[in-house]
Amino acid sequence: MNETSQRLGEVIEASTTGFTAQCYELYDLPPLGSLVRTGDSTNGLFAVVCHAVTEGLEPGRKPIARGKDEPDEESIFQSNPQLSKLLRSEFSTLVVGHRKGGRILQYLPPQPARIHSFVHACTAEESKDFGRTFGFLNILLNAKIETPADELIAATLRIMGASYADPRPFLIGAGKELASLLGEDYGKLKAILERIKP
Repeated sequence: MNETSQRLGEVIEASTTGFTAQCYELYDLPPLGSLVRTGDSTNGLFAVVCHAVTEGLEPGRKPIARGKDEPDEESIFQSNPQLSKLLRSEFSTLVVGHRKGGRILQYLPPQPARIHSFVHACTAEESKDFGRTFGFLNILLNAKIETPADELIAATLRIMGASYADPRPFLIGAGKELASLLGEDYGKLKAILERIKP
């Protein structure tokens, strides 16, 4: 692989269906719908970013407004350097596949990610490899998460489509798969297709 993947953070909570990762840098969150991975080129998990949050380190203790006398937002952090140590950015994912012996399998893995596993943004090549089949769409459609499924699927397909010089063949293939999965739910299909137009 010529392209190097960016390390985004570490797994701090994991289950068979997803994991939560804490970013190393405040606000350095991957976009909604991004494909991320843990592990290496032989074994590891693939997941889609489905939720992100920046909050205080202490549960139940909310940050307070500090910028009344500051000219801009950057000045708040310059005047209060401790803030970057009191806040954290985290993102939650939905596991959509795994790699076993170098083969990509688009169904849930037998075990969750390990705590403190590094989480990397998938490169364009990794996204293309993963997107050769569309089994992951069924997992996204049926997930019980905060983010509406049509928004998450559209965001994922837009980001994966951007890996290609011409995203149309990929998006047409995804649209056909969605049409077969959604059956008579034309409203949901239409909503997704409108959001992924190149």
